[in-house]
Amino acid sequence: MKGLLLVTGKEIREGMRNRWVVAATLLLATLALTLAFLGAAPAGRVGAGALEVVVVSLSSLSIFLLPLIALLISHDAIVGEMERGTMLLLLSYPLTRWQVVVGKFLGHVVILGVATLVGYGAAAVALAVAGEAIAADSWRAFALMIGSTVLLGAAFVALGTFVSAMVEARGTAAGIAVGLWLLSVLIWDMALLGMLVADQGQTIGAAMLDALLLLNPADAYRLFNLAGLPNVGQLSGMGGIVEGSGLSAPVLLGALSAWVLVPLAGAVAVFARREL
Repeated sequence: MKGLLLVTGKEIREGMRNRWVVAATLLLATLALTLAFLGAAPAGRVGAGALEVVVVSLSSLSIFLLPLIALLISHDAIVGEMERGTMLLLLSYPLTRWQVVVGKFLGHVVILGVATLVGYGAAAVALAVAGEAIAADSWRAFALMIGSTVLLGAAFVALGTFVSAMVEARGTAAGIAVGLWLLSVLIWDMALLGMLVADQGQTIGAAMLDALLLLNPADAYRLFNLAGLPNVGQLSGMGGIVEGSGLSAPVLLGALSAWVLVPLAGAVAVFARREL
């Protein structure tokens, strides 16, 4: 446990020195505050509270931004250390390889978690200070959104760490990371929509659609947040899918957790067999 905490602390300190924490927090806070005050204007007209509108807006923003940030900070976690020649130095300490991988993962998740909590939390605080009426259910939805956003970031940190453990060069890891981001946030949904239009309900039923959505952590995240909000049909184009989906919140949360654990376990297994 001491070795695990040592590596985690090292990653957090490096993140602070590289300004990742500050940059990510400022970026998320700026975008969240902009969405909070611009998005709160139509809240009354759509029958939803200001914070509910912000939750839907931030969920959509997170799908594009959090995976990108997560992959940027994690894609060279292993291969970067190996190229710089510092991995051998790190392993000269009384550390096992799984502690190195998991410690790096935890450090990156802490960085993302702090940035998300402070950045998005600023939007909720600003709305409260501005005198917006916020119901208890809205606060609950906001808290769930924060937690699931950190979980989404953790899933892509795990994917980035897995890629970093597999490849031989940082450039290759960066290219695969960009490809994963494009696939998850753009290509997957476009391909799924094309399949649904072409199929016309002949082959792809509700159960298959649910399974296809779970195969993308970004879709699982989106459904988890929208399913917990009232009036989502008026606030998001995903409303029809949420209402017709048989996926419960625990199932979606379990899918996101699996997207964290499976790639992380893969990274540990790959790095354990890798020659330095």
